[in-house]
Amino acid sequence: MKERVLLEGVVSEVSFPNKGKLAPTDRRPSAEEAQPPAGILYIEPTKEYPSLHVKNALPGQKWLVSTARRGRYSHEGHLVKLLERAPYEIESNCPYTGSCGGCLFQTVPYHRQTAWKEDQVKKLLSGIEHIDEAQWDPIVESPLTQGYRNKMEFSFGDEVKDGPLTLGMHRRGSFHDVISTPDCQLVADDVKKTVEATLEYFTGQGTPKYNNMTHVGVLRHLVVRRSYLTKQILINLVTSSQAPEELIDGWRRAMLALKGVSFAGILHTVNDQVADAVRAEKLEILYGRAELTEQLLGLTFTIFPFSFFQTNTAGAEKLYEVVRSFAGDVTGKTVFDLYSGTGTIAQIMAAAGAKEVEGIEIVEEAVQAAKVNAAANQLDNCHFIAGDVLEQVETLKGRPDLIVLDPPREGIHPKAIGKIIEFAPREFIYVSCKPTSLVRDLPLLQEAGWHIDRIRCVDMFPQTPNVETVVLLSKGEVDSRKIRVEFSLEDMDMSEFQDGATYPQIKEYVLEHTGLKVSNLYISQIKRKCGIEVGKNYNLPKSEDSRQPQCPPEKEKAIREAFKYFGMI
Repeated sequence: MKERVLLEGVVSEVSFPNKGKLAPTDRRPSAEEAQPPAGILYIEPTKEYPSLHVKNALPGQKWLVSTARRGRYSHEGHLVKLLERAPYEIESNCPYTGSCGGCLFQTVPYHRQTAWKEDQVKKLLSGIEHIDEAQWDPIVESPLTQGYRNKMEFSFGDEVKDGPLTLGMHRRGSFHDVISTPDCQLVADDVKKTVEATLEYFTGQGTPKYNNMTHVGVLRHLVVRRSYLTKQILINLVTSSQAPEELIDGWRRAMLALKGVSFAGILHTVNDQVADAVRAEKLEILYGRAELTEQLLGLTFTIFPFSFFQTNTAGAEKLYEVVRSFAGDVTGKTVFDLYSGTGTIAQIMAAAGAKEVEGIEIVEEAVQAAKVNAAANQLDNCHFIAGDVLEQVETLKGRPDLIVLDPPREGIHPKAIGKIIEFAPREFIYVSCKPTSLVRDLPLLQEAGWHIDRIRCVDMFPQTPNVETVVLLSKGEVDSRKIRVEFSLEDMDMSEFQDGATYPQIKEYVLEHTGLKVSNLYISQIKRKCGIEVGKNYNLPKSEDSRQPQCPPEKEKAIREAFKYFGMI
């Protein structure tokens, strides 16, 4: 039986993205409040806890929290019950506030949301030298604060084990429980209709969800995209191969019978992989076509089922306006767009008069989409390469005037940033969707001679803690033949990049997608099987006579899926 302490406290501050600091009060919870779950023993509070870290709480809220009686995690609190709301909170229009894991700020006035985000990013970057208030431009707000998402991935599941079928978002703090969210406030009304009608149809048919543990069942995900330009919907039902054809055809007919919904296409994806992610082993077009048309800053983009595209179209225009503004006049200049995705930024630069734009993107489908879109926009001055920036950046020739960096959440691989710096452009524009990665990468550019000119946050994700940050760095004329860049990888935190993912990241992925717990030993065993380098003597037996437990087949399969997800195999 676990010993835990039950405490009451007020959240004093929250750091990016949702980590709050709670100061416990002296009041003891009442007998009614202190209702421990089965198998948990709550004991008397002590003065051992001057402050606790809690997730998903707002400043000024009073919470009942539990924490470990002793041990390494005793500084972390778990929210049990909201006792008092913060004075600034407003009534939420979302019926799932507090239970759905999708939003956190539904009760926070929008101007306060953006002020918080800007302040959090400023605090994160305050530790970087040579940054002051003069370099900051005001945060750009999203034109829409509700109904702005052009893509949502809904999961099939149940709210309680073996309960009725649900379709929606994961319950906050849970890998398994799914709550139905037919009235989600982040999507348009026609998207809500498709979600509600889909759940109604499969509930009526008695269709089971897919079980990641037993690999039995049918329903996995429903992915809905909606064009901001045409108002058409591209809907994709993801099932296992156990779905009968007549069941899928019935769902197609149910969708087409909906009033007030215009479908560009209705798709069916088959996925039998262990990982609880939207991947296609087989894609079938049930109706229409497999793409949508969107428009940004006068350019047209075709969006394919598995292509990345900014989820807030109106907000994306604001983001790219900032990027274009930071770039200034690019007429006749050479631009490298690294981590180019579907080539949105590259084509904006090409249309603005750049002499040549070169893009690199690791996702093959995104590169093909970028080429299709560039041709449709009649842009012959931009080209795209499929591959990892770390490897493909060496294939680029010449010296660019500007390099745009728009990396994934993990930021730029330290080995890649050294190669990028060697190009010695006059300017860098760094577009970051995760400020903690930005904080790690900016000092490397500064040490190599670039200085920060401008910084601006762009809110692409209202009602959530996330925010985009754009940074312009520049330097004077440099002779690229003489530049020498030195920095030590030994002094850097390489944990996010070691062999593609850290051991904790792999464990978290496996637990989230399969419910299985795996050890470092099992991960290192499968790494060796896959030919992935493992630290010398890491998890090897202490003597030849020592015997180690071997990774079970189902856990090996789950670990291999994680390796694939992180691009390690």
